[in-house]
Amino acid sequence: MRILGIDPGLTRCGIGVIDVDASRQARLVHVGVVRSDPKLATHFRLRDIADGLDWVIEEYSPDLAAIERVFVQDNLQSVTTTMMVMGCAMTAVGRAKLPMAVHTPSEVKAAVTGNGKAGKAQVQAMVQRILRLSAPPKPADAADALAIAICQAWRGSGLLGASAEEDFTVSLSGKVSSRKALTPAQQQWAQAQAKLRRTGAVAPKSSK
Repeated sequence: MRILGIDPGLTRCGIGVIDVDASRQARLVHVGVVRSDPKLATHFRLRDIADGLDWVIEEYSPDLAAIERVFVQDNLQSVTTTMMVMGCAMTAVGRAKLPMAVHTPSEVKAAVTGNGKAGKAQVQAMVQRILRLSAPPKPADAADALAIAICQAWRGSGLLGASAEEDFTVSLSGKVSSRKALTPAQQQWAQAQAKLRRTGAVAPKSSK
C-alpha cells in the first residue's frame, strides 16, 4: 500500500510518501516540503500549497493519505493558519478521491518511537531507522510527514467518514463483503485492502 503523509504548515507543508509491504516494512518513495512565500497574501499561499499537493498526488498515486490533526497551542495565530492548511490538504485529497485518516501528534510519536511525548530529534532518528535511510530526513516537517505515514501504516485507524472496520471484510482473494452499504471512504479503504490481498500482501491491522 502506498501512503501519503502530510504535516500541515503554512510556510512549509511536510510531504512524505511510503510503500508498505506484507510484513509492514516501509520503504521511502518521496519526501519533501511544499513551501509558500511569506510575502504573499494567505489565500495565494494556500493556492501554492494546494498546487504542490496536487502534483505529489498525481506524481506518486498514493492509495490513501494521512494528516496530522491540529491541536490547541498558546499561539492562536499559528493554530488558525495550520487549520487553513489542513483544510487545503483535505480538499486536495478529496479532489483525488482518496480516503484520508487523521492522527494526533501524540499518536504519531507513540507509533514511531513508543513515546507520545518524544521530541523532534527522536522522531527523525526513528524515521531514519524505520526507513533505513543514510541520514535523518530534513527539515523536521518532512520527517514528521513520514512519521504520519508510518503511523497510518502500522495502526491503520483514524479513517475519516468510516465507522468500525468490521463493517466489511476482505477475503484472501481480495473479495469485499459487507453487511450494509459502505460509505465512500469505506469503499475506498476496502478497495485498497483488496488490492493488497490480490498482490499477496496483508493490510495493516487496526489498533482498536
